[in-house]
Amino acid sequence: MFALYGAEAKDEPYIGRTPNLRGRLERLLLPSPKHPKRLQLAGRVRRIEWKLTGSEFESLLLQFNTLEEIYGTKCLERMHLKAPAFVRFLGSNRFPRIVVTNKPSQREAEWAYGPFASRAAAERYAEEALKLFLLRRCTDDLNPDPSHPGCVYSEMKMCLAPCYKGCTDERYTEEAAAVQEFLATRGESRLVQLRRQREQASETLDFEMAAAIHAEVQKVESVQALAPELVRPMSQSRAVIVQTAAEHLDEVAVFLYECGKLRGPAAFSTMGMRIQNDQSGSSSLFAQPMALEPVPEETGVRDQASGAESAAQRKAARTMLEARMDSVLAGLEADAEAPTATQRLGHLALLKRWYYRPEAKRPGEIFFPNPEGEWPVKALLRGVGRVAASSLRQG
Repeated sequence: MFALYGAEAKDEPYIGRTPNLRGRLERLLLPSPKHPKRLQLAGRVRRIEWKLTGSEFESLLLQFNTLEEIYGTKCLERMHLKAPAFVRFLGSNRFPRIVVTNKPSQREAEWAYGPFASRAAAERYAEEALKLFLLRRCTDDLNPDPSHPGCVYSEMKMCLAPCYKGCTDERYTEEAAAVQEFLATRGESRLVQLRRQREQASETLDFEMAAAIHAEVQKVESVQALAPELVRPMSQSRAVIVQTAAEHLDEVAVFLYECGKLRGPAAFSTMGMRIQNDQSGSSSLFAQPMALEPVPEETGVRDQASGAESAAQRKAARTMLEARMDSVLAGLEADAEAPTATQRLGHLALLKRWYYRPEAKRPGEIFFPNPEGEWPVKALLRGVGRVAASSLRQG
């Protein structure tokens, strides 16, 4: 990323990204008959600043942060960043329902699920999820009355019809809680229940019931596939992103998304890791001394002792790497500065834009915490190895 500054403080800087800084600056600053419509910046620029980044992800984040300091909320428009779509559970309503919104409330962040790739994707997920339950679809503020005519969904038995007291308040609350749990777990809560029922039906030899429940399982799984792993309650949205580093082949860049803010990059050293170098044309390893220890070709007791020593060294290396990753994550988590509203929206939009690319065009890797809220350190280290190997191939 680079920035061109004028002589006056009031002059707006020119900020851009390029993989070839020299060529880009030559096109912008040097006169050339090949570019008659070029920007005439040579006489205006007084200072050039630039920073080398290791990935497009890092470059976009740096560009956003720079533009946010200069232009404030206008940086979103300059980078064409829009608020992502969420499925919101209106739990504060007497008769909860779900809606799709681009402006989820921070006060009810635990009831906003996303981000989705687009509003259309969020609407499709909401519609398909509702088919599994009997929650209302109407948008009215209901005042239950037996004289209410109802709607087509109540006639089709797709709604509990609280509008004309077709169910008790307790029954509707139970259904709403099931929907909320379904959204919070991306369907896993429903699948666990159905699979248990299927097993029970099979054990009692009620195969017709088991087949019917199996069909329901397949429906839930098809809905579950519409919500990628990034879709989570907004209040619980956390992720670690691993990208290639800017300069050093023995490092990768680690980013943390937490509390609505992207933090990093933090350098993680790959010293002590086994990293396969595909360019070598064999299974040779790009490794530091801790990664691979030679074992002498001896027999008997010395072989066993050597093997035990090698296993101990490998275990020590793994422990060292896990401790190193824990330290990097702890450093990123220590950044307690709360994001601004612009940063919260922009950082989430950047993460969403990167995540929903086709995997072949999405460099780097992303990891999410387990159900207990802990980071999968071993999986993270394997991801670090893959990212480091990709930087070797590019190098």
